[in-house]
Amino acid sequence: MKKIAKGWSNMSLVKRILIGLIVGLILGISFPKAAPIAMLGNLFVGALKAIAPILVFFLVMTALSKHEDGQKTNMSTVIVLYLVGTFLAGVTAVVASEVFPVTLTLTQSSTEHAAPGGIGEVLTTLLMNIVSNPVDALANANYVGILAWAVILGLALRVAPKGLKAGLEGISDAVSQAVKWVISCAPFGIMGLMYGTISTQGVEGLLDYGKLIILLVGTMFFVALVLNPAMVFIATKRNPYPLVFKCLKESGITAFFTRSSAANIPVNMDLCKRLGLNKDTYSISIPLGSTINMAGAAITISTLALAATKTLGIKVDFPTAVILCVLSAVSACGASGVAGGSLLLVPLACSLFGISNDIAMQVVGVGFIVGVIQDSCETALNSSTDALFTATAEYRARIKAGEDIPKLGVEVDLKETSDSKISGVKAHA
Repeated sequence: MKKIAKGWSNMSLVKRILIGLIVGLILGISFPKAAPIAMLGNLFVGALKAIAPILVFFLVMTALSKHEDGQKTNMSTVIVLYLVGTFLAGVTAVVASEVFPVTLTLTQSSTEHAAPGGIGEVLTTLLMNIVSNPVDALANANYVGILAWAVILGLALRVAPKGLKAGLEGISDAVSQAVKWVISCAPFGIMGLMYGTISTQGVEGLLDYGKLIILLVGTMFFVALVLNPAMVFIATKRNPYPLVFKCLKESGITAFFTRSSAANIPVNMDLCKRLGLNKDTYSISIPLGSTINMAGAAITISTLALAATKTLGIKVDFPTAVILCVLSAVSACGASGVAGGSLLLVPLACSLFGISNDIAMQVVGVGFIVGVIQDSCETALNSSTDALFTATAEYRARIKAGEDIPKLGVEVDLKETSDSKISGVKAHA
């Protein structure tokens, strides 16, 4: 048993997750009524949902409290990349939906969730979430409110004693470690999630929506492998693919299985550290990205809304398509503050085309069915892009400062490189 346990612990997390995925698939087909197996998935998701809001709060607050006047960061470039990337992802989804139109089989089923009625309601909800009670924001995983209060308290704590700042950093490290422990249980959680999906929907339940899944996943792959690399190349004038593949491998795969950008923050932080990036930047940009960098959500909103128009025979003109791109980008940035995430913003996009809320909620129901794949790919794209754009902003600053960067995405030797050298852009940007 000791040899088995040692071999299991020495195996990479991705391999262990794949084993859990296969075991869950086999058990779901063979023993569809073994409810305790599905409980493992619920426990895993519950643990991630519980710890992730606390992690975002302490990471952002601690990073801002330690920031000193005169320190250089690349946050302005990172934010521009986040927003432009999210908008272009929406544009890509619109083009893909026109080139490869998909129709849906709608029923009279509905969901128990309430969708926002218009852009005014979404913006009002977003603003109210920003000023939400901080304790309530943490309890309800309102990431917009968590981020707002973390920024306010972090700025206020910049004048706090060094001992208090050190204490906050210790708490941040402890919470990050707790998240890593939860993620280490991912193989068993993924096994439970896969079992629950297969035992309730069956394999054929997903195959019925194969065209929609292919369109969603294909668009996300295009963004990850074509659009994002193009943005990196424009910013750095260097071959982007070593960095792109590094982020997809180190961050995207883990996020695919955990299905939580917030829970994947420690993975991205560790990746940025190994890439030798400036901690003053990535300690803020990574938690921020888990809230506002939502290219995958923009794709989901645009694709499902246009699938509804194709199903109903509604023609979409160019100006309306442009408005949809903007709307999906804005809505996606606030998706974490809306109950139900990106799927429940689909009715808002449908309203642009005069589609009734009853029909739009049926589209949301279809989204929940394909969610086991759609949400995983969406999270993988979102989270890996957080690290990708953070690294891109830093490499761009280093190149402008005249530093020699022969290849993007190469890890540094942390044992031989000091923090000041790792964060070389501090002295030059």
